[in-house]
Amino acid sequence: MFYVSDIYRTEPVTFDTALQEKTYQTLRTLHIPYERVETDEAITMEDCLEIDKKLSMKMVKTLFLCNRQQTAFYLFVTAGNKPFRSKHFSAALGISRVSFAPAQLLSQMLAVKIGAATIFSTLLDTDHAIQIVIDKDVLTEKWYGCSDGTTTGYIKIKTQQIIHTFLPYSKHTPTIIEV
Repeated sequence: MFYVSDIYRTEPVTFDTALQEKTYQTLRTLHIPYERVETDEAITMEDCLEIDKKLSMKMVKTLFLCNRQQTAFYLFVTAGNKPFRSKHFSAALGISRVSFAPAQLLSQMLAVKIGAATIFSTLLDTDHAIQIVIDKDVLTEKWYGCSDGTTTGYIKIKTQQIIHTFLPYSKHTPTIIEV
């Protein structure tokens, strides 16, 4: 059985990664309330179903994508239950086909491992090498559920606070697309 803790409204006592620590420091600085859970390692969207139930929300799917030359990078946030189609994503942006960025770049650029891609990695993207792309469907949800930068910590925040408070703070303007 997949372990999901009780709901916490405070940051973890200890942090597993520098990104996780920076995430909670930023939420504290911005006075953004949240609920969070600690879990067994969650890698797939199926793993997230128990997290969704506990937090009464739907987890987003966050994908790190790049072009063939690995010179253009995209952090794509979409509904957790929506299949990803590179062709539709590329057409919506008017760009050449993209693919998943290699695990090495995920670690190097986002400071996460596979399964932990998160909007909070924008805190580390100070040179704006990564374009943030959000599926319009995500904006219709009241809650935004995602990784806190680990595969064992998940957080629930109001979607509007991610869009209107967090992303401006991280100096990233998302491109909204319909796929």
